[in-house]
Amino acid sequence: MAMMAKMCPGIQVTCIDINEARVAAWNSDNLPIHEPGLLPIVQETRGSSLFFVGKDKFDETIVAADLIFVCVNTPTKKHGVGAGRAADLSYWEMAARAIAAPLKDADPAKLRVIVEKSTVPVHTADAVASVLESAGVLNAEVLSNPEFLAEGTAIKDLTAPDRVLIGGQQTERGFAAIETLAKVYRCWVPEERVKTTNVWSAELAKLIANGMLAQRVSSINTVAQICEATGADVGEVSMIVGMDSRIGSKFLQPSVGFGGSCFQKDILSLIYICQSKGLDEVAEYWHQVIKINDLQRARFSKTVISSMYNTVARKKICMLGFAFKKDTGDTRETAAMYVGRDLLEERAVLSIYDPEVSKEQMFQDLNEAIDGSIKENKPSVDELVTYETDPYEAAAGAHAIIICTEWDEFKALDYTRIYESMMRPAFMFDGRRILDKKTLEDIGFQTYIIGHA
Repeated sequence: MAMMAKMCPGIQVTCIDINEARVAAWNSDNLPIHEPGLLPIVQETRGSSLFFVGKDKFDETIVAADLIFVCVNTPTKKHGVGAGRAADLSYWEMAARAIAAPLKDADPAKLRVIVEKSTVPVHTADAVASVLESAGVLNAEVLSNPEFLAEGTAIKDLTAPDRVLIGGQQTERGFAAIETLAKVYRCWVPEERVKTTNVWSAELAKLIANGMLAQRVSSINTVAQICEATGADVGEVSMIVGMDSRIGSKFLQPSVGFGGSCFQKDILSLIYICQSKGLDEVAEYWHQVIKINDLQRARFSKTVISSMYNTVARKKICMLGFAFKKDTGDTRETAAMYVGRDLLEERAVLSIYDPEVSKEQMFQDLNEAIDGSIKENKPSVDELVTYETDPYEAAAGAHAIIICTEWDEFKALDYTRIYESMMRPAFMFDGRRILDKKTLEDIGFQTYIIGHA
């Protein structure tokens, strides 16, 4: 929305949230999310073409709007039919019903274009249209406009997107709605990159894109395991494979596992769609992508424990990084949460540093991971975890360092200084392949780097 406000002269963009604290944060210079390059755009447009308002402005904003973007969470269901796989669309339905209330008495001649920005299962647009029609909103069209940006590079991705996808009904009114949205994007996106499809193809394309990317991560992580067992170097293998123009080099970097708000959730949704359509073998194929990711995280934890003489109880372990990737404070499905849980179950003492993740978020995630898998004799996060604001303080007195997020600042740390402050022997476990093994071993570390024998 900030990018639209910046790139589209004459368009007014109003963002509504029912969380007043979040609205206040967006109206300040302390934005509620960390995204490089976002603050200057918000500062430039806020108050002129970009506005953040609360629920008291909801009805008048909806009635005045030509385009209504719905950007709500679609998490995996935790209970009921499809629990653990299907997408929870309750937020979407609540949003649709809230939108319908003021529109049912609005000008019936005006075309209302409702835009799905959330990642949703196929045919969600049909459900939303049904809710609107049942409420008496007769001149509305629902489009799918899935977002392909990546956290940490969102501004770059939005400035020059690979493609913009708009899916709509293949009817006269559907085409008119598609054109209304396409005109907005064409303010800065080349026309050939604005792609239009039917609404179901657009909904499915987002799930498949994330599934394919996650598949590559799981694939290269299995290659990393083969390299460790054979003496090959996964970095060299990845480089050679990536030079093949049919394959390409992106998403061929092994790690402790993928995380974030999209990959696992969207693959689980895809699995549920397959199962509901009787495509059990296809569902199992996609399920293997998640299984490999789970295996990679568990294997990393086991490597830490086995390398340290099969016991980490009461040993201080420094964890550098908690966000699921660099340049974001997002911790959803972060590998660090699961590795931390495994070590806490062994009663390790964790000292964690991340430049963007708050203590409250970190402790909440660890507690949720523990509650979700450990049934008895649960470790206490408050007793065993220390939140640090300095990486050198986090490492002082530690038996081992674990790198879980590839923050650039971790590459520039003085590891000689860190080594001198640690217990002996000092272990280094690089789950992101950002450090040089020989350099660390010359310093004195006993070093494990994923994909390196």
